[in-house]
Amino acid sequence: MSRKRAEARIHKLAAAIRHHDYLYYVRDSPEVSDEEYDRLFRELRELEERHPELVAPDSPTQRVAGQPLSSFPTIEHAAPMLSLDSDQSEAALRRFDERVRKGLGPEAEVAYTLEPKLDGASIELVYRDGRLHQGSTRGDGRVGEGVTENVRTIPAVPLRLRDRPRPVPPFLAVRGEVIMRVRDFEKLNQRLLAEGKEPFANPRNAAAGALRQLDPQITKARPLDLYAYDILLAEGFPETTQGEVLAALSDWGFRVNELTAQAATADEIVAYHDALEGRRDDLDYEIDGVVVKLDDLPARARLGWTSRHPRWAFAFKFPPRKEVTKVLSIATSVGRTGVVTPVALLLPIELGGVTVSRATLHNREEVARKDIREGDRVRVQRAGDVIPQVVERIEPEGEPEADRAHARAPVWRMPAECPSCGTPLIERGPFTVCPNGFRCPAQLAGRIVHLAGRDALDIVGLGDETAKLFVTAGLVRQLPDLFGLGVEQLLPLEGFAQKSSEKLVEAIAKAAHAELRRFLYGLGIPEVGETVARDLARHFGSFAALRGASAEQLQEVPGVGPRMAEAITAFFADPGNAAVLDELLARMTLRETAPAPAAPAAPPLAGKKFVFTGGLARITRRRAQELIEGLGARATGSVSKATDYVVVGEDAGAKAEDARRLGVETLDEEAFLALLARHGVEVEQST
Repeated sequence: MSRKRAEARIHKLAAAIRHHDYLYYVRDSPEVSDEEYDRLFRELRELEERHPELVAPDSPTQRVAGQPLSSFPTIEHAAPMLSLDSDQSEAALRRFDERVRKGLGPEAEVAYTLEPKLDGASIELVYRDGRLHQGSTRGDGRVGEGVTENVRTIPAVPLRLRDRPRPVPPFLAVRGEVIMRVRDFEKLNQRLLAEGKEPFANPRNAAAGALRQLDPQITKARPLDLYAYDILLAEGFPETTQGEVLAALSDWGFRVNELTAQAATADEIVAYHDALEGRRDDLDYEIDGVVVKLDDLPARARLGWTSRHPRWAFAFKFPPRKEVTKVLSIATSVGRTGVVTPVALLLPIELGGVTVSRATLHNREEVARKDIREGDRVRVQRAGDVIPQVVERIEPEGEPEADRAHARAPVWRMPAECPSCGTPLIERGPFTVCPNGFRCPAQLAGRIVHLAGRDALDIVGLGDETAKLFVTAGLVRQLPDLFGLGVEQLLPLEGFAQKSSEKLVEAIAKAAHAELRRFLYGLGIPEVGETVARDLARHFGSFAALRGASAEQLQEVPGVGPRMAEAITAFFADPGNAAVLDELLARMTLRETAPAPAAPAAPPLAGKKFVFTGGLARITRRRAQELIEGLGARATGSVSKATDYVVVGEDAGAKAEDARRLGVETLDEEAFLALLARHGVEVEQST
C-alpha cells in the first residue's frame, strides 16, 4: 500500500474507532461487536507500525500507557477548582435557596440543575484545538499534579473531541470526576487479595490511587471511568445555562451523568435528593449526595464566589450509611500523638460496599456516655462515608430491664498503662494520653509514617506496615535511626528484596535533604498543620530561630495564637524531644531561607476588571481608569464573563447591553464614585 493510501486509511480507521469508543464508553450503545472493533484496531496498529511517521498523538493506539515518571509536574489550573459548601440538613439547603433568591432579586426566575455528587477524584482536562493537551488532579484547587499520561489510558477520556454538531472551542478546560465502578472495584480487590496485597478501602480511594501512579502501566490496568460536569474555561463559548454546558460536553464526546435533572424550588430539590438516595445502593458507582447548581451562568457571575466556594452551588449530602452489628471486644489504639483511642472490634458487616470490622469509640467519655460494652448490639456508620464509628447501643427487645442489665458485660474501663510501652497513662480532658512521646513504639511508628507522608518528606514506599515492621524488628528505636538504615538491614525483612530495599534506602537518603516547611510539618508538632508549618518557615527562615522563639515571638506569625504558641514552645522544651531533634539535625540537611519580608497588603480591587462605556459628568474616562488602576484593578475594552464591573455613563453604547446579557454588574456614575469612596478615593470635581 502506498504512503498516500495508507495515510487515508489510517485517518478513516482512527475516525471509525473514535466513533465506536464514543458509542461504547459515553453512549453505552455499541454498533459493532468486540471482534469487529478489535479487527479495526489491529489494522490501524499494523498500518502505523509500517508508517510510524503517520502516527498522530491523538491516535486511538496512543492511549497505551507510556514510561514511568520520576515525579508529577505541578500544573496551575485554567480556573480555580473550588470546593462546594455542603450539608446534610434540609434546613441548610433551604437557606442556600433563600440566599440565591435574595442575591438575584425578587424578579429573577430561579432554576437549578441537579446532578449526583460523584464520589471519585476530581480532575481538570485541557484541550487545545480539540486535542487532549494535559490532565491534572485538583490539588489545592489552584494547582494540581500533572497526570496527563495516566489520563490518556482512561477509555472514557476523549483524546480528540467531536466537532459536530457543535464546534469545539480552540481552548477548553473541562472539570470531571474519575471514578471506579463498584463491580470493577470488587474485582480489583479480589485480585489484590489473591496477590497478597492490601485491598483498597473504597472505590474513591482506588480511583485516586490509580490516578496518582507514577507508572502509567499501573493506571492502565485499573478500570477507571470519567464523568464530565463543568467547563472551567473556554474560548468563544456562547452557552448561558448549565444544561447547555452538559449538552455541549456530551456533543464533544464526554460522558455526562444520565441522572441529571432540573428543579425550580427547594421542595423539588428535596424530592430529587430523597429519590436518588433511595436508588443509591442500586447504582454501579458511588455517590454521596446531590450537587445543586444555579442553571443560569450570567446569574452565577452576579452571585460570585467566596474564597472557598461558589455562592451559586451547594452539595446536599446524604446521611452516613448505618448498619447494626455486635461488639466482639473493645481494644485500644495508640496514635502518633499519644492519644489512646478505644476501638470496637465488630462482627463484620457490609457498609456502603466496604466490609467493616473495626469502629472508633473516640474516647473514654464517649464510651461511658453511650454505655458501650463488649457483646452489645450497636449501630455503626461511616462518618463522611470513610471512618467507621459507633453511633449508639441498640437495646435488645422483649427482655425485662433487670435481666438485660444482668446479662451485659462489665462496664469497660480504659487501661492504666499504655498498651504499647507500659507507661502510666494520663488524662487530658476527655482524652487518655501516653506521655512517652518518641520513645513509645506505637507513637514512633505513627511518627515515622507522618514524617514520610506526601506533605512532609514524601518518602515513597514507607507506609504504615513498613513503619511498624521497622519498629518491631528494632531497626528504628528513635526517629533519627531511620536515616541510618542500609540495604543489608532491610533484606532479612519480610517483603523486601534487593531492588525494593535499594529503592527505599535511596528514597530515605534523598529525604534527608529537606525543605524546612516539610520538616516542620513532618515532626508532628501539636497544633502545627501544613499551612502553619509553611508560615513558620517563612517567618523565621531557620530551624534554630524557630526553636529558640518565645511564645510572644511565635504569635507574631499570622494564625498563631496563644494556645498554639504554648504547644509549640512546650514541644521544643521537652528534653526527650530536644534529644531527638538534635540527632535528626545531625543526620539531615535542611534547606532554609532568610525570613520573608512582610507581604504588602493587596490593593482593595486587586484582580478586578472594569469596562467603561458612555460619558461621565464628574470625572474624565482617563482619570477614572487611573484611579481604579491605583486600587489594583484593570480597565479593559470589551465585556466578557470575566468582567467584574461595567461603568455606564451617558449615551452608553452596546457594552451596556453586553453587560446585561452576560450578567455582569453595572454601575452608574454615582455608584462608581461610591465604590471609590469606600476604598478611600474621593472625587470632588472633574479633573
